[in-house]
Amino acid sequence: MGNFRYELMIAAEPEEVFTALTNPFQIELWSGYPADMKAEKGYVFSLWEGDICGVNIEVIPNKKLVQEWFFGEHEKTSIVTLVLKKEGNSTCVTLTHTNIPDEVEEEITEGWKTYYLGSLKDMLEMY
Repeated sequence: MGNFRYELMIAAEPEEVFTALTNPFQIELWSGYPADMKAEKGYVFSLWEGDICGVNIEVIPNKKLVQEWFFGEHEKTSIVTLVLKKEGNSTCVTLTHTNIPDEVEEEITEGWKTYYLGSLKDMLEMY
């Protein structure tokens, strides 16, 4: 089980970044796929046609999103924490993803950089 930490600056306000992470319409804009998501604690979500599923375990609007991602029958839960912090005219996004199953670790870490946070950044900075 691997752990991954990643920081990314996005030229947008924390409110815009949080909305892009939790609003299903915006998620579809940057991911290209319909999303089932709400910014509510306990909400079971599904992204990328079910390739990513989990539950929101902590939601602090515009500041923090903590999720458990489901990877089948693994002993340790896989936890994703996204912390948003305003820095000047941008938002620093700090991602921590713990207990990533070994068999998908490379795919998950590359996915975070390119398809998840990378695509979100591209969408927000386009306007």
